[in-house]
Amino acid sequence: MIPQGITKSIELPDGRTITIETGKLAKQADGAVVVRMGKTMLLATVVSAKEAREDVDFMPLSVDYKEKYAATGKFPGGFFKREGRPSDYEVLICRLVDRALRPLFPDDYHAETQVLINLISGEEDVAPDALAALAASAAIAVSDIPFNGPISEVRVARIKGEYVINPSISALEEADLDLIVAATIDNIMMVEGELKEVSEQVMLEAMKVAHNAIKLQCQAQLDLAAEVASANPKREYCHETNDEDMREAVSKYAYQPCYDIAAQGNPNKHERSDAFKAVRETFLESLPEEEREEKKGLVKKYFHDTEKKAVRDAVLKKRTRLDGRKLDEIRFIWSEVDYLPSAHGSALFTRGETQALVTVTLGSKMDEQTIDGAIFEGKSDFMLHYNFPAFSTGEARPFRGVSRREVGHGNLAERALKPMIPGDDINPYTIRIVSDVLESNGSSSMASVCGGTLALMDAGIKMIKPVSGIAMGLITDTKTKEFAVLSDILGDEDHLGDMDFKVTGTKDGITACQMDIKVDGLSYDVLEQALAQAKAGRMHILGEMMKTMDTPREDYKEHVPRIEKMVVDKEFIGAIIGPGGKIIQEMQRETNTTIVIQEEGNYGLIDIVSANKESIELVKARIRAIVAVPEVGEIYLGTVKSILPFGAFVEVLPGKDGLLHISEIEWKRLETVESVLKVGDKVKVKLIGVDAKTGKMKLSRKALIPRPEQNDDNNRNNQQ
Repeated sequence: MIPQGITKSIELPDGRTITIETGKLAKQADGAVVVRMGKTMLLATVVSAKEAREDVDFMPLSVDYKEKYAATGKFPGGFFKREGRPSDYEVLICRLVDRALRPLFPDDYHAETQVLINLISGEEDVAPDALAALAASAAIAVSDIPFNGPISEVRVARIKGEYVINPSISALEEADLDLIVAATIDNIMMVEGELKEVSEQVMLEAMKVAHNAIKLQCQAQLDLAAEVASANPKREYCHETNDEDMREAVSKYAYQPCYDIAAQGNPNKHERSDAFKAVRETFLESLPEEEREEKKGLVKKYFHDTEKKAVRDAVLKKRTRLDGRKLDEIRFIWSEVDYLPSAHGSALFTRGETQALVTVTLGSKMDEQTIDGAIFEGKSDFMLHYNFPAFSTGEARPFRGVSRREVGHGNLAERALKPMIPGDDINPYTIRIVSDVLESNGSSSMASVCGGTLALMDAGIKMIKPVSGIAMGLITDTKTKEFAVLSDILGDEDHLGDMDFKVTGTKDGITACQMDIKVDGLSYDVLEQALAQAKAGRMHILGEMMKTMDTPREDYKEHVPRIEKMVVDKEFIGAIIGPGGKIIQEMQRETNTTIVIQEEGNYGLIDIVSANKESIELVKARIRAIVAVPEVGEIYLGTVKSILPFGAFVEVLPGKDGLLHISEIEWKRLETVESVLKVGDKVKVKLIGVDAKTGKMKLSRKALIPRPEQNDDNNRNNQQ
């Protein structure tokens, strides 16, 4: 008997329907659902080990999203013709889902858990990322895995002043706000997106609209889970063995020393870390020697909890930070441009103990990134790559390739800067920005945004407006309702705090944001204060950046390749390229340039790339000659290309030959063409006609020669 499954539906405001189905596919997983909207279908599964591994004191969660090319009727690119390592787009969706799910597993649940989300059917104009977290959470909801959810994510966009939930990809082209928001029924958990200089109030309103839609999706999951026998009750587990007497002893011994270190306000990260570590080690040494090794793990865990409470209490009571700053105070900033003489643009941006070395490379259309996904495909002419080496935090660890964190932080910085890159009419270049983090103690992604702005201006890119960024933090006391909003957070404040809220923008509005909330019940009033404090911080940072460089270079650096554009009718593209690429290759070789031609509509768009202005002008002259349309009555200096008994073919323009008939060479009668002309001769000719049917040109040389006087019969005979 074919299983029918259990299905719940969710109605979107515009009439579209999302369905969640379980009990039909992948029934050996702990939980499995299919989420469908139109023709887009996602299969999400979750499996969690029955027992936790020994000595694991964290949640080993892995989230993977994969697009099946067959879902949209495509073949994967490349030699192997099968899905390979995840694309950046897939990695970003993994992060969106992971960041929303991870905080909601119980703190003492340590079983290895794997969430897999597969795009099994896709539509051309539907972005599946807005459905991925709903699918993942629903799979957990119908399982027996303990989870303090459900959650869901939606995309909210503002299009022509109206907020739209999960809009089409094409509709997003008109949006001035594009956010992915994740939340439970009660609380917002995560926000990420890009904005076109919108205000803080507009962003808050968008979050409220998104949360209203999420509440319906969470309720649908609860209703679905209520009908699944295996989801009720949740499994019992015991993944921790605690010693309450030891917990109390650590707290009693370490709280006050940790509080004093936090209240002291030492700006040196390593000195603070060493001071906290010394307190822990002193406590360990106070234990009987035979117990130390056995108790070491528990002591570290309880000490971390004690240190966290002491630091948070110090901030709330003293209203000062770990490094001695006020709550809204920004660390010392210094920056420098043109640091690397051979780069097209470069900048050093340092804020406190966070430093980024940012480079800009300018290229042609040939340097564009090709995007070949199951849903998204095309070209990208702006990219930002973020690198976070181990030495930036004083660590030694093996290099395993680009991490998901690096992809995510790079994407955030790219979104922040991209709206301020001018269009092709002003900026002809493909741009690659690379941010290498050299030191890190809080918000290296925002340092990448600030350094990226300076490096772009150093490269001569005429940015619409400069962009700065800041990371905000939050510490709250749920009992007393006290809270402290922190500007320009340290790494420790991120780790020990309740929020990491990154905001970027110009003087006129927000361009990108990323927020992770780790505490329940965060009110919109607190978020509003955080946004207002973030704006003040961004303006301060922007002012410090402008002290180094406040406008882009008037011209590109000498070693930057220049790009000049030409537009021709598309009918001339073949003539410019030539048979087998002969003509364009010859032009490139002889002028040492790079020529890129793209067909767009009825036109050919030509980029001529060279660091030498004269070379570019030579190419432009040759292209003008190729596309020139010969006009009857015009005089040309042509080249004899071939000779036949009845005349010569003369090239009057590149690739354009006309017939100079033997009777049009001289005023007198000629026995052979060779008596006057040879192949390769330069000859002035006049275009006297074009055949209406064939387009063949008729040339005359004699029309440019004075006609001899006809004063005797001999002359008359010569004309016959």
